Amino acid sequence: MSDVIAPPSVRALALNKGIDIDKLASELGRTSIAREDLDRASGGTPAPATAGDTYYWEVDHAQYGPVSKEPMSRFAQVAAGNLGAANSLIPQVTHHDRADVTAIEALRRQLRPEAQARGVKLTALAFQVKALARCLREFPRFNASLTPDGKTLILKDYVHVGIAVDTAHGLMVPVVRDADRKGLWQIAAEITDLAGRAQARKIKGEEMGGGSMTISNLGGIGGTAFTPIVNPPELAILGITRTETVTVWEGDTPRPVPMVPLDLSYDHRVINGADAARFLSTLAGLLADPRRMMV
Repeated sequence: MSDVIAPPSVRALALNKGIDIDKLASELGRTSIAREDLDRASGGTPAPATAGDTYYWEVDHAQYGPVSKEPMSRFAQVAAGNLGAANSLIPQVTHHDRADVTAIEALRRQLRPEAQARGVKLTALAFQVKALARCLREFPRFNASLTPDGKTLILKDYVHVGIAVDTAHGLMVPVVRDADRKGLWQIAAEITDLAGRAQARKIKGEEMGGGSMTISNLGGIGGTAFTPIVNPPELAILGITRTETVTVWEGDTPRPVPMVPLDLSYDHRVINGADAARFLSTLAGLLADPRRMMV
């Protein structure tokens, strides 16, 4: 069974055109194939959109006022195709929660001299990767992939965490491999290395595949919540936004607590709402008490 993501209408068109979808995806370096890819492969021009196709209607925007044109890079076109296919094929739901990061911030301050001595930047993301790796071991259905026919769940006996990196040339997702078997310092060093090489476009293709789940961290930019799109063949993705101070009441006494918002999007064909709630609750508990993830 093919692992390439493509709508039934695209598969039928490929069969009619005599195009091998797996071969085409390999040549393009893609995990998904859209209708326009088949048109290009057959040497023609894109066919007109029909009912069920995901396209914008052709509009002469210049008739409404001044416009300019900016061509999409090949990298951006590939990313757009993958995201469009994922969003149209996967029934996605997003569950929101938040975690108390008082202990993590205190531990980061305590470890700052050691981090400087090691030459490692110990970010909150390192703790988040470590906690997510623990959760993926505890909830194996999140560390799985669904076959294209939707009939078989592939459970993985490894934990690789993808890190979405915002670069000048587009979003890249290098992977921290075997994150469940690595210590905090090693994870922190790998995050810095992978992010740096992604920015410099020195990441190899094999360093961006095979993830168990991806983290999309917007904490350095802002926002209070969002709905990240699942990155197939993964079944879930974790979104993180900027830590905010929340008032927590202990009896009649208010206490300011730094909380990080967590947004878990998941494939509802495999994961239900109760599963997601338990998963995110466990993750929040690990982040609130980082000693538990070190055991």
